[in-house]
Amino acid sequence: MGIPLEFILFGATLLCVAIFHDHTLKVALTGLTAILIYKLAFTGFSLPEHIFGNEHHEGEWSILLNLFGLLTGFAILADHFEKSGMPEKLPHYLPNDWKGGFVLLLMTAILSSFLDNIAAAMIGGSVALVVFKNKVHIGYIAAIVAASNAGGAGSVVGDTTTTMMWIDGVNAVDVTHAYIASVAAILFLAYFASKQQQAYQPIRKENPHHIHIDKTKLLLVLLILIGAILTNIYLDFPAAGVWMAILLGALARPVPWKILPDAIKGSLFLLSLVLCASMMPVDQLPEASWQTAFSLGFISSVFDNIPLTKLALEQGGYDWGVLAFAVGYGGSMIWFGSSAGVAISNIFPEAKSVGNWIRGGWHVIAAYIIGFFVMLAVTGWNPHPPHKAKHLPAVPAVSDTPH
Repeated sequence: MGIPLEFILFGATLLCVAIFHDHTLKVALTGLTAILIYKLAFTGFSLPEHIFGNEHHEGEWSILLNLFGLLTGFAILADHFEKSGMPEKLPHYLPNDWKGGFVLLLMTAILSSFLDNIAAAMIGGSVALVVFKNKVHIGYIAAIVAASNAGGAGSVVGDTTTTMMWIDGVNAVDVTHAYIASVAAILFLAYFASKQQQAYQPIRKENPHHIHIDKTKLLLVLLILIGAILTNIYLDFPAAGVWMAILLGALARPVPWKILPDAIKGSLFLLSLVLCASMMPVDQLPEASWQTAFSLGFISSVFDNIPLTKLALEQGGYDWGVLAFAVGYGGSMIWFGSSAGVAISNIFPEAKSVGNWIRGGWHVIAAYIIGFFVMLAVTGWNPHPPHKAKHLPAVPAVSDTPH
């Protein structure tokens, strides 16, 4: 049928992840092994060059190491925040009934606009565990991930994909109109997800006066976030700042190493899928258009958005704000479609069911469609010329001699 075998193996891996959601790491590693065996045996593929790069390819090691460091580091951040006492006090400041859940999702989105979406999702999930007494509806879990991804879509420091665009030469201003779609999507999904959660388990407010706030742990949370932001901007490696802050903070508070085994398992699962996706023989996307960008949103829910973004950057000619929302938010539609979803599944293991995620989080998919077309109606499709053109060698203006 003309379909490369790598795609068939990857598709089978994703299908098995959806079916055998209690064994996701084993499934992902099995799929990765099958793809590697085929690539090495029949295509002349070089794994060392793919990982470490050569003169034509930068290598995947930086993305893989960065994601691993962020996923494990933000698990520790979330634990510090949860043990600080602040989540227990937050219900006092949230509105009653469904509006409390609504405001919590808005807070998650706002946090993600200047923090990494992984951190925002982990903080939102930690707060939800406390305020809803460990009973969080899977639709609300999906909404937390969607809010964090939407909040980072218009900011070059809010999501891995937008950071990739920024580093590649896209102007930071050229992704900001993604927030038009994000606002529409968040308002829609937050209403329905909060109603779901209110019916499942409402917020229970307790007297906050007896709660002790560990200000040192809150300072450690802030230190980790600042480290991520600074090293993201200056080193293009936010994981380094996260772990430097964690180790520095160990002088004041013990590092909760006991949570790392589960965080590492979740991280290895995501990295296996990212590595599988990076080995797909995708030579070219369809011609850049709003229809292509719209479809990439759905594709990114199963085909990791990092290699998709990389391919779009190489091709050029996209409206970067439209693409940022599509690939950034689109991964929210399935739990393993974004790093925020994988990270939050370490807190909520029940999230690792694709069927329940889609059924409970139907509003996440509807919000994507609504947000995308609201943005298109307001701003239209304004493709930017391929920014890679500035790297091309200059053509002599006075010579017409054929070469």
